[in-house]
Amino acid sequence: MSNVSRTGKEEINNATSPTTFGKSVESQAQMQDAAAEASPDVGQELLNIYRLEPIAKPDDPRWANAPGHGIVVVAARTPGDARIVAAARELDFMEVDAAPAEDVTTTNASAFRDDKLYTVIEIDRNRRDLKRGILDGTVSINTIRPVEPD
Repeated sequence: MSNVSRTGKEEINNATSPTTFGKSVESQAQMQDAAAEASPDVGQELLNIYRLEPIAKPDDPRWANAPGHGIVVVAARTPGDARIVAAARELDFMEVDAAPAEDVTTTNASAFRDDKLYTVIEIDRNRRDLKRGILDGTVSINTIRPVEPD
């Protein structure tokens, strides 16, 4: 059953979005990343340096769902992108024999993506001498429990 309703004399709502594939900021960034991977040039875009720091207390129950990694420094486009860069280094369920809880990937469950667990602090900005990724800190791959080899 559709949740689309029509009242008055508005246009017919067919519950579709006018969004065009490949036009979103995320899609554009992914295409730029793919082009950068294929290019030998480094430093084509301006990046900022961010420090991701845990802010929740060690006994916070959220840590049970998403283990922490300590302080991590990344080069990224935005504070949100910094969270994505850090989360991308964690082990994803698709890389082991496991099943996702609520999504098709476990990266959405990363502690880095939770603003109650980690904060993002800008350290430096507008740098062309960096490549997008982790600059300092260690991200454990033991984020999926249990991690059992086949």
